[in-house]
Amino acid sequence: MKPERTDISAGNTGGIRTEKGEVFCIAAYLLLFFFLAAFMALNMPFANSELHATSPDEPERYLICQYICRHGRLPNGFDPEIRIEGYGISYGFYTMLPYIVQGFVMRFVNLFTDSELMLLYTARFVNVLIGTAMAAVVYGIGRHAFSDRRFRWLFCFLVMYLPQNLFIHTYVNTDSMAVFSASLIVYALLRAYQEDFTPRLCILLAFGIICCALSYYNAYGFILSSIFLFLFFYLRRENGKWRYDARMMWKRGLLTGGIVLLGTGWYFIRNAMLYDGDFLGLESLRLCGSLYGDPSAQPYLYSYAARGLSVSDMLREHSFFKGVYFSFIGCYGTMYLWGNIWMYWFYTAVFAVGIASFLVLRTQGGCTGMTAGRRRFFHANMLLCILIPLGLCLYYAYSMDFQYQGRYVMSAVVPWMYFVTGGLKKLASLEWLPERFGKLRKGMEKLADLCIYVVMGAVLLMIFHMVFGIALPVYRASGPVLN
Repeated sequence: MKPERTDISAGNTGGIRTEKGEVFCIAAYLLLFFFLAAFMALNMPFANSELHATSPDEPERYLICQYICRHGRLPNGFDPEIRIEGYGISYGFYTMLPYIVQGFVMRFVNLFTDSELMLLYTARFVNVLIGTAMAAVVYGIGRHAFSDRRFRWLFCFLVMYLPQNLFIHTYVNTDSMAVFSASLIVYALLRAYQEDFTPRLCILLAFGIICCALSYYNAYGFILSSIFLFLFFYLRRENGKWRYDARMMWKRGLLTGGIVLLGTGWYFIRNAMLYDGDFLGLESLRLCGSLYGDPSAQPYLYSYAARGLSVSDMLREHSFFKGVYFSFIGCYGTMYLWGNIWMYWFYTAVFAVGIASFLVLRTQGGCTGMTAGRRRFFHANMLLCILIPLGLCLYYAYSMDFQYQGRYVMSAVVPWMYFVTGGLKKLASLEWLPERFGKLRKGMEKLADLCIYVVMGAVLLMIFHMVFGIALPVYRASGPVLN
């Protein structure tokens, strides 16, 4: 069997060396992502409805950043300065850590310039940098999940150069930080399961949870899974008996939980004080809409739930899962700028082969530094992190406002691509090949190598197609970024 390409130091599951040439690859990978995201951020129209080239709800979200920039404080969700005309609601009721960062960075830049365009670019570039930071974290996940550097880079390409993932890091939103926080949580948990919940990893995990909790509710499945994985870690079998290390669990748990409470508690206490105990702000959001909005513009009044229709009625009337799936791969503008059908077929083929191989083949696809029991539990929780955003997306479409945007499930991109890459690794290992076909192995190894690089090349081709072939012509036809 062909030896696995590894750079894990012997006798140290967490010590991974960066070989010569790897630094150049990392720099090129990060710079390419930054260039593509920055290019999109600099050229995307801010408010243009004719060609549907703008990003989803950016002007309404940007109101929060502008308020913080002008006043130096967080807004009340009921404040008329940030309310959306017609709907009567505002994004001030939702978690707003990304807007807080963007608003205060804008406030600093505003000391040097009053240019509205520069302030908009400032807010967008915060997410560009968050996306670039995510690219670095994703490389760390790949490095620890896949010792074979071919699949490490395949994983990085599939996650970061997925057209829709690039898109969410180019305009003002909370999705960018949510996806970054999800990747940070996965990285900290992966490292901890291979080594231990050291104080450093507990702090890193707490930081990821804080960013997740204050960015986007759809990503909360990662917080739930981090609790499950943390508690399960201290259950161990020693001398044929199960033992639970409660002392260390409480020691590390209090450290992690304490940091999380300090980082998030202030925000939810603030909400409870402002909105009469409504610490999530969701009930106040509806109240605001009923008080100040046009009743005919309230989407939840016309939702499938409000009309007494069932979920199956909604799914029969619309291709919900197809829409979520295709826009998860890539759909720019306000759900109008779609890629070539070949792009969706390519990703469908890669996903189908990868997931099928992961489920069917009985070799190891990743996380080789874990025991079998921990690996299975880790995988179960990664599956949970895929299903929860999908379930919340379905619930929101049914009960609030029918939309099948893939960005609502984008937080699942890291675990999804982990399973896809793990399956492709299983397939390419050829361990499933019967011994009687040993003579074919050498040729099949070369074919597998070729296929891996072809997929990575195709991923780059698809992202360039979406940015320069689909988005750029429409952006140029839309005129100036700010009209």
